[in-house]
Amino acid sequence: MPQSPDAASPDPAATETPTPVTTEAAAPETATASPDATTDRMSPGFGWVPYAERINGRFAMVGFVALLLLELITRQDFFTWLGLR
Repeated sequence: MPQSPDAASPDPAATETPTPVTTEAAAPETATASPDATTDRMSPGFGWVPYAERINGRFAMVGFVALLLLELITRQDFFTWLGLR
């Protein structure tokens, strides 16, 4: 009795080529076909633009953590460290 082609291969996953694993989600087809796909990214600008607000927020977070570390290391609050108390 002849065997079918599927029965000849014990593990079909072993014969398939592995697909690469990516950590990012694949972009939709419409986003890559759009000529304006690069304009959707935030770019630096002057004034109240979202890019400036995001950078400002990040610097504020870094400054706040630096202030907390300063108080933790010196065991004095910020105003005492500045000489205002």
